Amino acid sequence: MNTDQASTQAPLSAATLERFAREVAKYPQGQQQSAVMACLAIIQQQDGYVSVQRERELAEYLAMAPIAVHEVTTFYNMYNQQPTGRFKLNVCTNLPCQLRDGQRALHHLEKKLGIQMGETTADGLFTLQQSECLGACADSPVMLVNDRTMCSFMSDEKLDQLVDGLRASTEGKAS
Repeated sequence: MNTDQASTQAPLSAATLERFAREVAKYPQGQQQSAVMACLAIIQQQDGYVSVQRERELAEYLAMAPIAVHEVTTFYNMYNQQPTGRFKLNVCTNLPCQLRDGQRALHHLEKKLGIQMGETTADGLFTLQQSECLGACADSPVMLVNDRTMCSFMSDEKLDQLVDGLRASTEGKAS
């Protein structure tokens, strides 16, 4: 992450801090660090990603070491460490999915979108990522859209329909 980019963010809003407080209140006194994942999700909802600056702010808020927050951010692929496209496509490439065309699905999307895994399309609509097990091996190849919507049995045709449908959903709308 470019630290210059991180340092340009405005401080966390009062509304965000209130949401943090609601998450912390769910845990016993002195156990505020247990809210780290929920607070990271709040940051990502607000900013679209979790910057190093936001990790530091959260660490201070939760009274924990910044590296401890960073370890959580980097361990889970649901936290974006840089801006992503409007649609984040995570394709499972763990061994069971690879055996059932997960890698082929990833390559098909790379070709269709004109980007490589880890990149974002020039129009800012799609970011393509691989992910480890999504827990649906019997449904492979599987993928997760925006960390929320699981898509199963993703043939080339279904992948094309998904991308075309997502693209069409944005036509006439400001990004």
